[in-house]
Amino acid sequence: MRTAKGQRATGLRICGIRTAWETVGDGEFFCPGCGGDRNYRRLTGRHRLTVLGLPLLPRGSAGPVVECAACRTHFGTDVLDHPTTTRFSAMLRKAVHTVTLAVLAAGGTTSRTVLEAAAATVRDAGLDDCTQEQLFTIVEVLAAETGAAGDGGPAAEACGAALAIELHEALKPLAPHLATTGREAVLLQGARIALADGAYNQAEREVLTAVGGALRLRPADTAALLAAAARTPS
Repeated sequence: MRTAKGQRATGLRICGIRTAWETVGDGEFFCPGCGGDRNYRRLTGRHRLTVLGLPLLPRGSAGPVVECAACRTHFGTDVLDHPTTTRFSAMLRKAVHTVTLAVLAAGGTTSRTVLEAAAATVRDAGLDDCTQEQLFTIVEVLAAETGAAGDGGPAAEACGAALAIELHEALKPLAPHLATTGREAVLLQGARIALADGAYNQAEREVLTAVGGALRLRPADTAALLAAAARTPS
């Protein structure tokens, strides 16, 4: 009886499935296991039945998978859709900068208070060398290029063409990777800039509504957030 058990135990040890992995790519990604940016290998493989450690019969393909170079954990390839920490920070900086320019273009650049709030917002987002003069110059150039300069208004049309496209390109990729509170925070940063010199004008409200839409906020939530910001003392 012991012999039979021993044979069964031995059989379990000498037979198995082995996967032969092949590297088909590499790069850097955000590893959910490590909780930070790591190098990875993209792997594909083939399963084989082994007897006494020798691969004999093919048993289908494996992968593709992403293997973390640090923790060796395997993940589905959709993990590469998540930006690295470095990339995410850059996306957030671009988003805040673009929202700031759009709000300035809609409300004008004549108010020193607004420019101060705008520059402080962009610096807080990580662009430490941003100045009021830089923002002023960018908005004026955009206004001139889109024909809004000299129309007697606050250059709102500069946002309509160039900055509307920029808002879409900057916010759409970022929105899926931000929690609701994070998306709301980006919108409120723009709102505080617009409110620095008083109530929203129509162009500012339209821009901020577009920001909320690009950030995947419901229209009702966007309207409520903008109203709450207007009631909050600066």
